[in-house]
Amino acid sequence: MTSIINHWINGELQPSASERYGDVFNPATGEVSASVSMGNSDDLEKAVESASKAFETWSQTSVTKRAQIFFKYKELLESNREELIDLITAEHGKVAADAAGSLQRGIEVVDFVCGIPHLLKGEFSEQVGTGIDCYSTRQPIGVCSGVTPFNFPAMVPMWMFPIAIACGNTFILKPSEKDPSCAMKLAELLQEAGLPKGVLNVLNGDKEIVDAILDHPSIKTFSFVGSTPVAQYVHEKASANGKRVQALGGAKNHAIVLEDASLDQTANAIIGAAYGSAGERCMAISVVVAVESVADELCGLLTKKAESLRIGPGNEPENEMGPLITDDHKNKVIDYIQQGEDAGATILLDGRDHEVTSKPGFFLGPTLFDHVNPEMSIYKEEIFGPVLVVLRVKDFNAAIKLANEHQFGNGVAIFTNQGSKAREFVHSVEVGMVGINVAIPVPLSFYTFGGWKDSIFGSSNIYGMDGIRFFTRTKTVTARWVDDDGSINLSMPTVK
Repeated sequence: MTSIINHWINGELQPSASERYGDVFNPATGEVSASVSMGNSDDLEKAVESASKAFETWSQTSVTKRAQIFFKYKELLESNREELIDLITAEHGKVAADAAGSLQRGIEVVDFVCGIPHLLKGEFSEQVGTGIDCYSTRQPIGVCSGVTPFNFPAMVPMWMFPIAIACGNTFILKPSEKDPSCAMKLAELLQEAGLPKGVLNVLNGDKEIVDAILDHPSIKTFSFVGSTPVAQYVHEKASANGKRVQALGGAKNHAIVLEDASLDQTANAIIGAAYGSAGERCMAISVVVAVESVADELCGLLTKKAESLRIGPGNEPENEMGPLITDDHKNKVIDYIQQGEDAGATILLDGRDHEVTSKPGFFLGPTLFDHVNPEMSIYKEEIFGPVLVVLRVKDFNAAIKLANEHQFGNGVAIFTNQGSKAREFVHSVEVGMVGINVAIPVPLSFYTFGGWKDSIFGSSNIYGMDGIRFFTRTKTVTARWVDDDGSINLSMPTVK
């Protein structure tokens, strides 16, 4: 009998009011490893009640105390690193090295919020008028929420709840039902660090619980990372219900390769960015745009390097790429490969033929297409799997035009040794995160993560100072301390 993953409400594991359950798989074996409760509105009501009550005292807790808890949390995350990596690998399928890297990028956000006393400092102006001072403060909003994707079960939740909680809010997290155990462990460790009960709650489930969160009037913010259609849906629904929304959607990240690029180094970087985590990254490079003069050589290098990738279970150290998350998702990726073949693209490497596909689990080999054109679905749509497509262009300007005309604007990279071209590229490309000879330009925690165009919906990017601003309200105070002269003035006050 498999174990049941319930909810974390008011600082303890609680069974669900729902009688629905979902299967959690080990993607490397294809076997069911656990059952997860599919929460409903009754479960949400308990979590909101707990979070609302906790907000009354947590919002009044000193900012220094909050920072101390997160310093302790960072220690616990590091001392429990191996267990967290094992949970990520077991339920998502990432190889251990990739799981460790993604965990570290989440811990970096905890590093960031350990400086919350400084980050929440307001502004002060003395003597803006005669005897008048003006200052601002940042105050928490209330009960906040976040829905996170399956591909980063540690990192993306830690993009959200540490910032919200450090700002004085309480938080309800809905992790992916495909790999929920890591989020449960994150909540347990934060309470061990000293977080009061009810400040962080974790509800498991599917669309039913997401819609309940979107509709609940006591929840003030909604953070989301996932596919573009869902991001657009949650943005519209949450906005209509008066919530603040940050909703990050899909991507089709381009790597622009100019004629002067160091091709071997460039190919290594692209292979890592395209096939790492089996392509299940919103920052994965899924498109190579190569100038014609280097396209043949680059495609040869990419094919050779992709063929040599070691694929297998993530808990075996020699493997470089693991399985996809579910059999359904694997079949979706296979369908895209067939679409590319039917559209006339040249298959340089077909992941469907890889020997690993005959083994247990949800494995698929790397696929590489050449001679792709902008009208093909494998170029236009996010595949979210180990599929890389190559488009050929005549020059730098044509490469920029391609990237700028795509509906997504999440991430992009240029590979060149020409500083002037790189500078022009940064200025001209209509994409939110740009790499120069860096294939995966994910900003560090003290900057901010977010794309342009259909890669983001809402008023805010995620983490960094955008996160601080998103999870707080600014209050501006104008103060005057003078003796009353007894006069009345009905005119608009001005600076004197």
